[in-house]
Amino acid sequence: MALYVKAAEILEKAEKKQGALKTLVYDSKFNNVKQLFALVFETHKFSAVLEEIISTTKLLKLTRLKLPQAKVLVYDLLLGHGLKCGGAWKAALLKNRARLQAALARIKVRQGVCNNQDLIPANGPQDHYTVTIFPHCRYVRVNTLKTSVADTVDYLKREGFTYLGQARTVEDLTLKGTHFVQDMDIPEILIFSPKTDFHNHFLYKAGHLILQDKASCLPAHVLHPPPGSVVLDACAAPGNKTSHLAALMENRGRLLALDLDAKRLSTMSTLLLRAGVTCQTLRHQDFLKVDPQSAEYREVEYILLDPSCSGSGMVCLRDDSDTDPARLSSLAAFQLKCLKHALSFPRVNRLVYSTCSVHRQENEDVVSACLQENNHFRLVPVLPQWPEHGLPPLSQCLRASPSSTRTHGFFVAMLQRHSETDVALGGSLSPSLSTPLVSVPESETGPGPALKKRRRKRKRKKKNKTSGASGLTTQ
Repeated sequence: MALYVKAAEILEKAEKKQGALKTLVYDSKFNNVKQLFALVFETHKFSAVLEEIISTTKLLKLTRLKLPQAKVLVYDLLLGHGLKCGGAWKAALLKNRARLQAALARIKVRQGVCNNQDLIPANGPQDHYTVTIFPHCRYVRVNTLKTSVADTVDYLKREGFTYLGQARTVEDLTLKGTHFVQDMDIPEILIFSPKTDFHNHFLYKAGHLILQDKASCLPAHVLHPPPGSVVLDACAAPGNKTSHLAALMENRGRLLALDLDAKRLSTMSTLLLRAGVTCQTLRHQDFLKVDPQSAEYREVEYILLDPSCSGSGMVCLRDDSDTDPARLSSLAAFQLKCLKHALSFPRVNRLVYSTCSVHRQENEDVVSACLQENNHFRLVPVLPQWPEHGLPPLSQCLRASPSSTRTHGFFVAMLQRHSETDVALGGSLSPSLSTPLVSVPESETGPGPALKKRRRKRKRKKKNKTSGASGLTTQ
């Protein structure tokens, strides 16, 4: 029911020009953003057809539904994968299913089409939006507060999944069927084929698995606060990064999590409870109004700052507002203000700034502007093996993208206080970041036989191509 309520709410706001579809979906902080966007986008695409069906069948009068609610429900009943709700709404739609199906059939006959997709106008919404329902990979993070990577791998193998070992390159992430691998950069991440769905899986419902894109796991992994530390998650909702921080801290220490939206904070509280997080203190508070010198915050040593951004890196949520100059300027000013404020905490030693934006204006430019005004912090290089780094001259930062890392677009920068000795981090990765965060049996960390076979096959193909090219050259 929640899915349809939220989708209808977003469509209504979009109709009233209160925001772009992408922005409204992303700002909703709905638990399953991809599922919500798919329903919103597809309903929007078929909007004219759905409105005609609803009008000719007098559905609103018969059911007392509002038009946006009726549209999302009729879409899923007639054109989608079937209704995913119960109660009065489902009963009302099923009662009128025959007349709705007849109305759809009449429209198809009139337009002379057989397939539903042919009902979409040539200049319809699909020309204005690009949606990727499935990412290149399906990432899940093992919640080490409740289980281990090794135990999770064993459980999934017993369920019929095929474990190929630990990936070494991006090419190893091309997976099909039930095959899965362990990530090469963040050991608590397991990677599956794009269409693998865990929303109804026991391990997800029990909080053992967190459905989280790999790029979204980078900020906590890079910050890596040790157990017993005092950590601030400045813009915390919906809470996946917060639960990741708690796992790295082993639930020891203090984890302060702030958010401006009370509703999102309430949802986050439920998520953290399911994940087994116990070291958190949630605050309904504006980060910019926090007093760094106050008793509650003056001991903060680590800060994760992931402020509001354009969301332009979310491959399933792109629209024209992502590049609006005025909006980007406003966001960058807000982000810079947040970063400056974060560096004013008296005992903060390490800070990670991240966005899910691809724009330099929100990323490298914000970090550069802040460091020009604050000489107590420096950029720290992390994950030297990572394939994509910050735009020059900020090569110490990380960037992620569908093409280079098979993730959403993301940006991560780590800042370290100057007064700390350079030995721990130097110009490279700290020991705490270079070693596996989860103990995994030796047999599980290396590539399995199937993965080795795939690599040998790729090498042979590459060799054959090279020899073929050489042959052509000598002729």
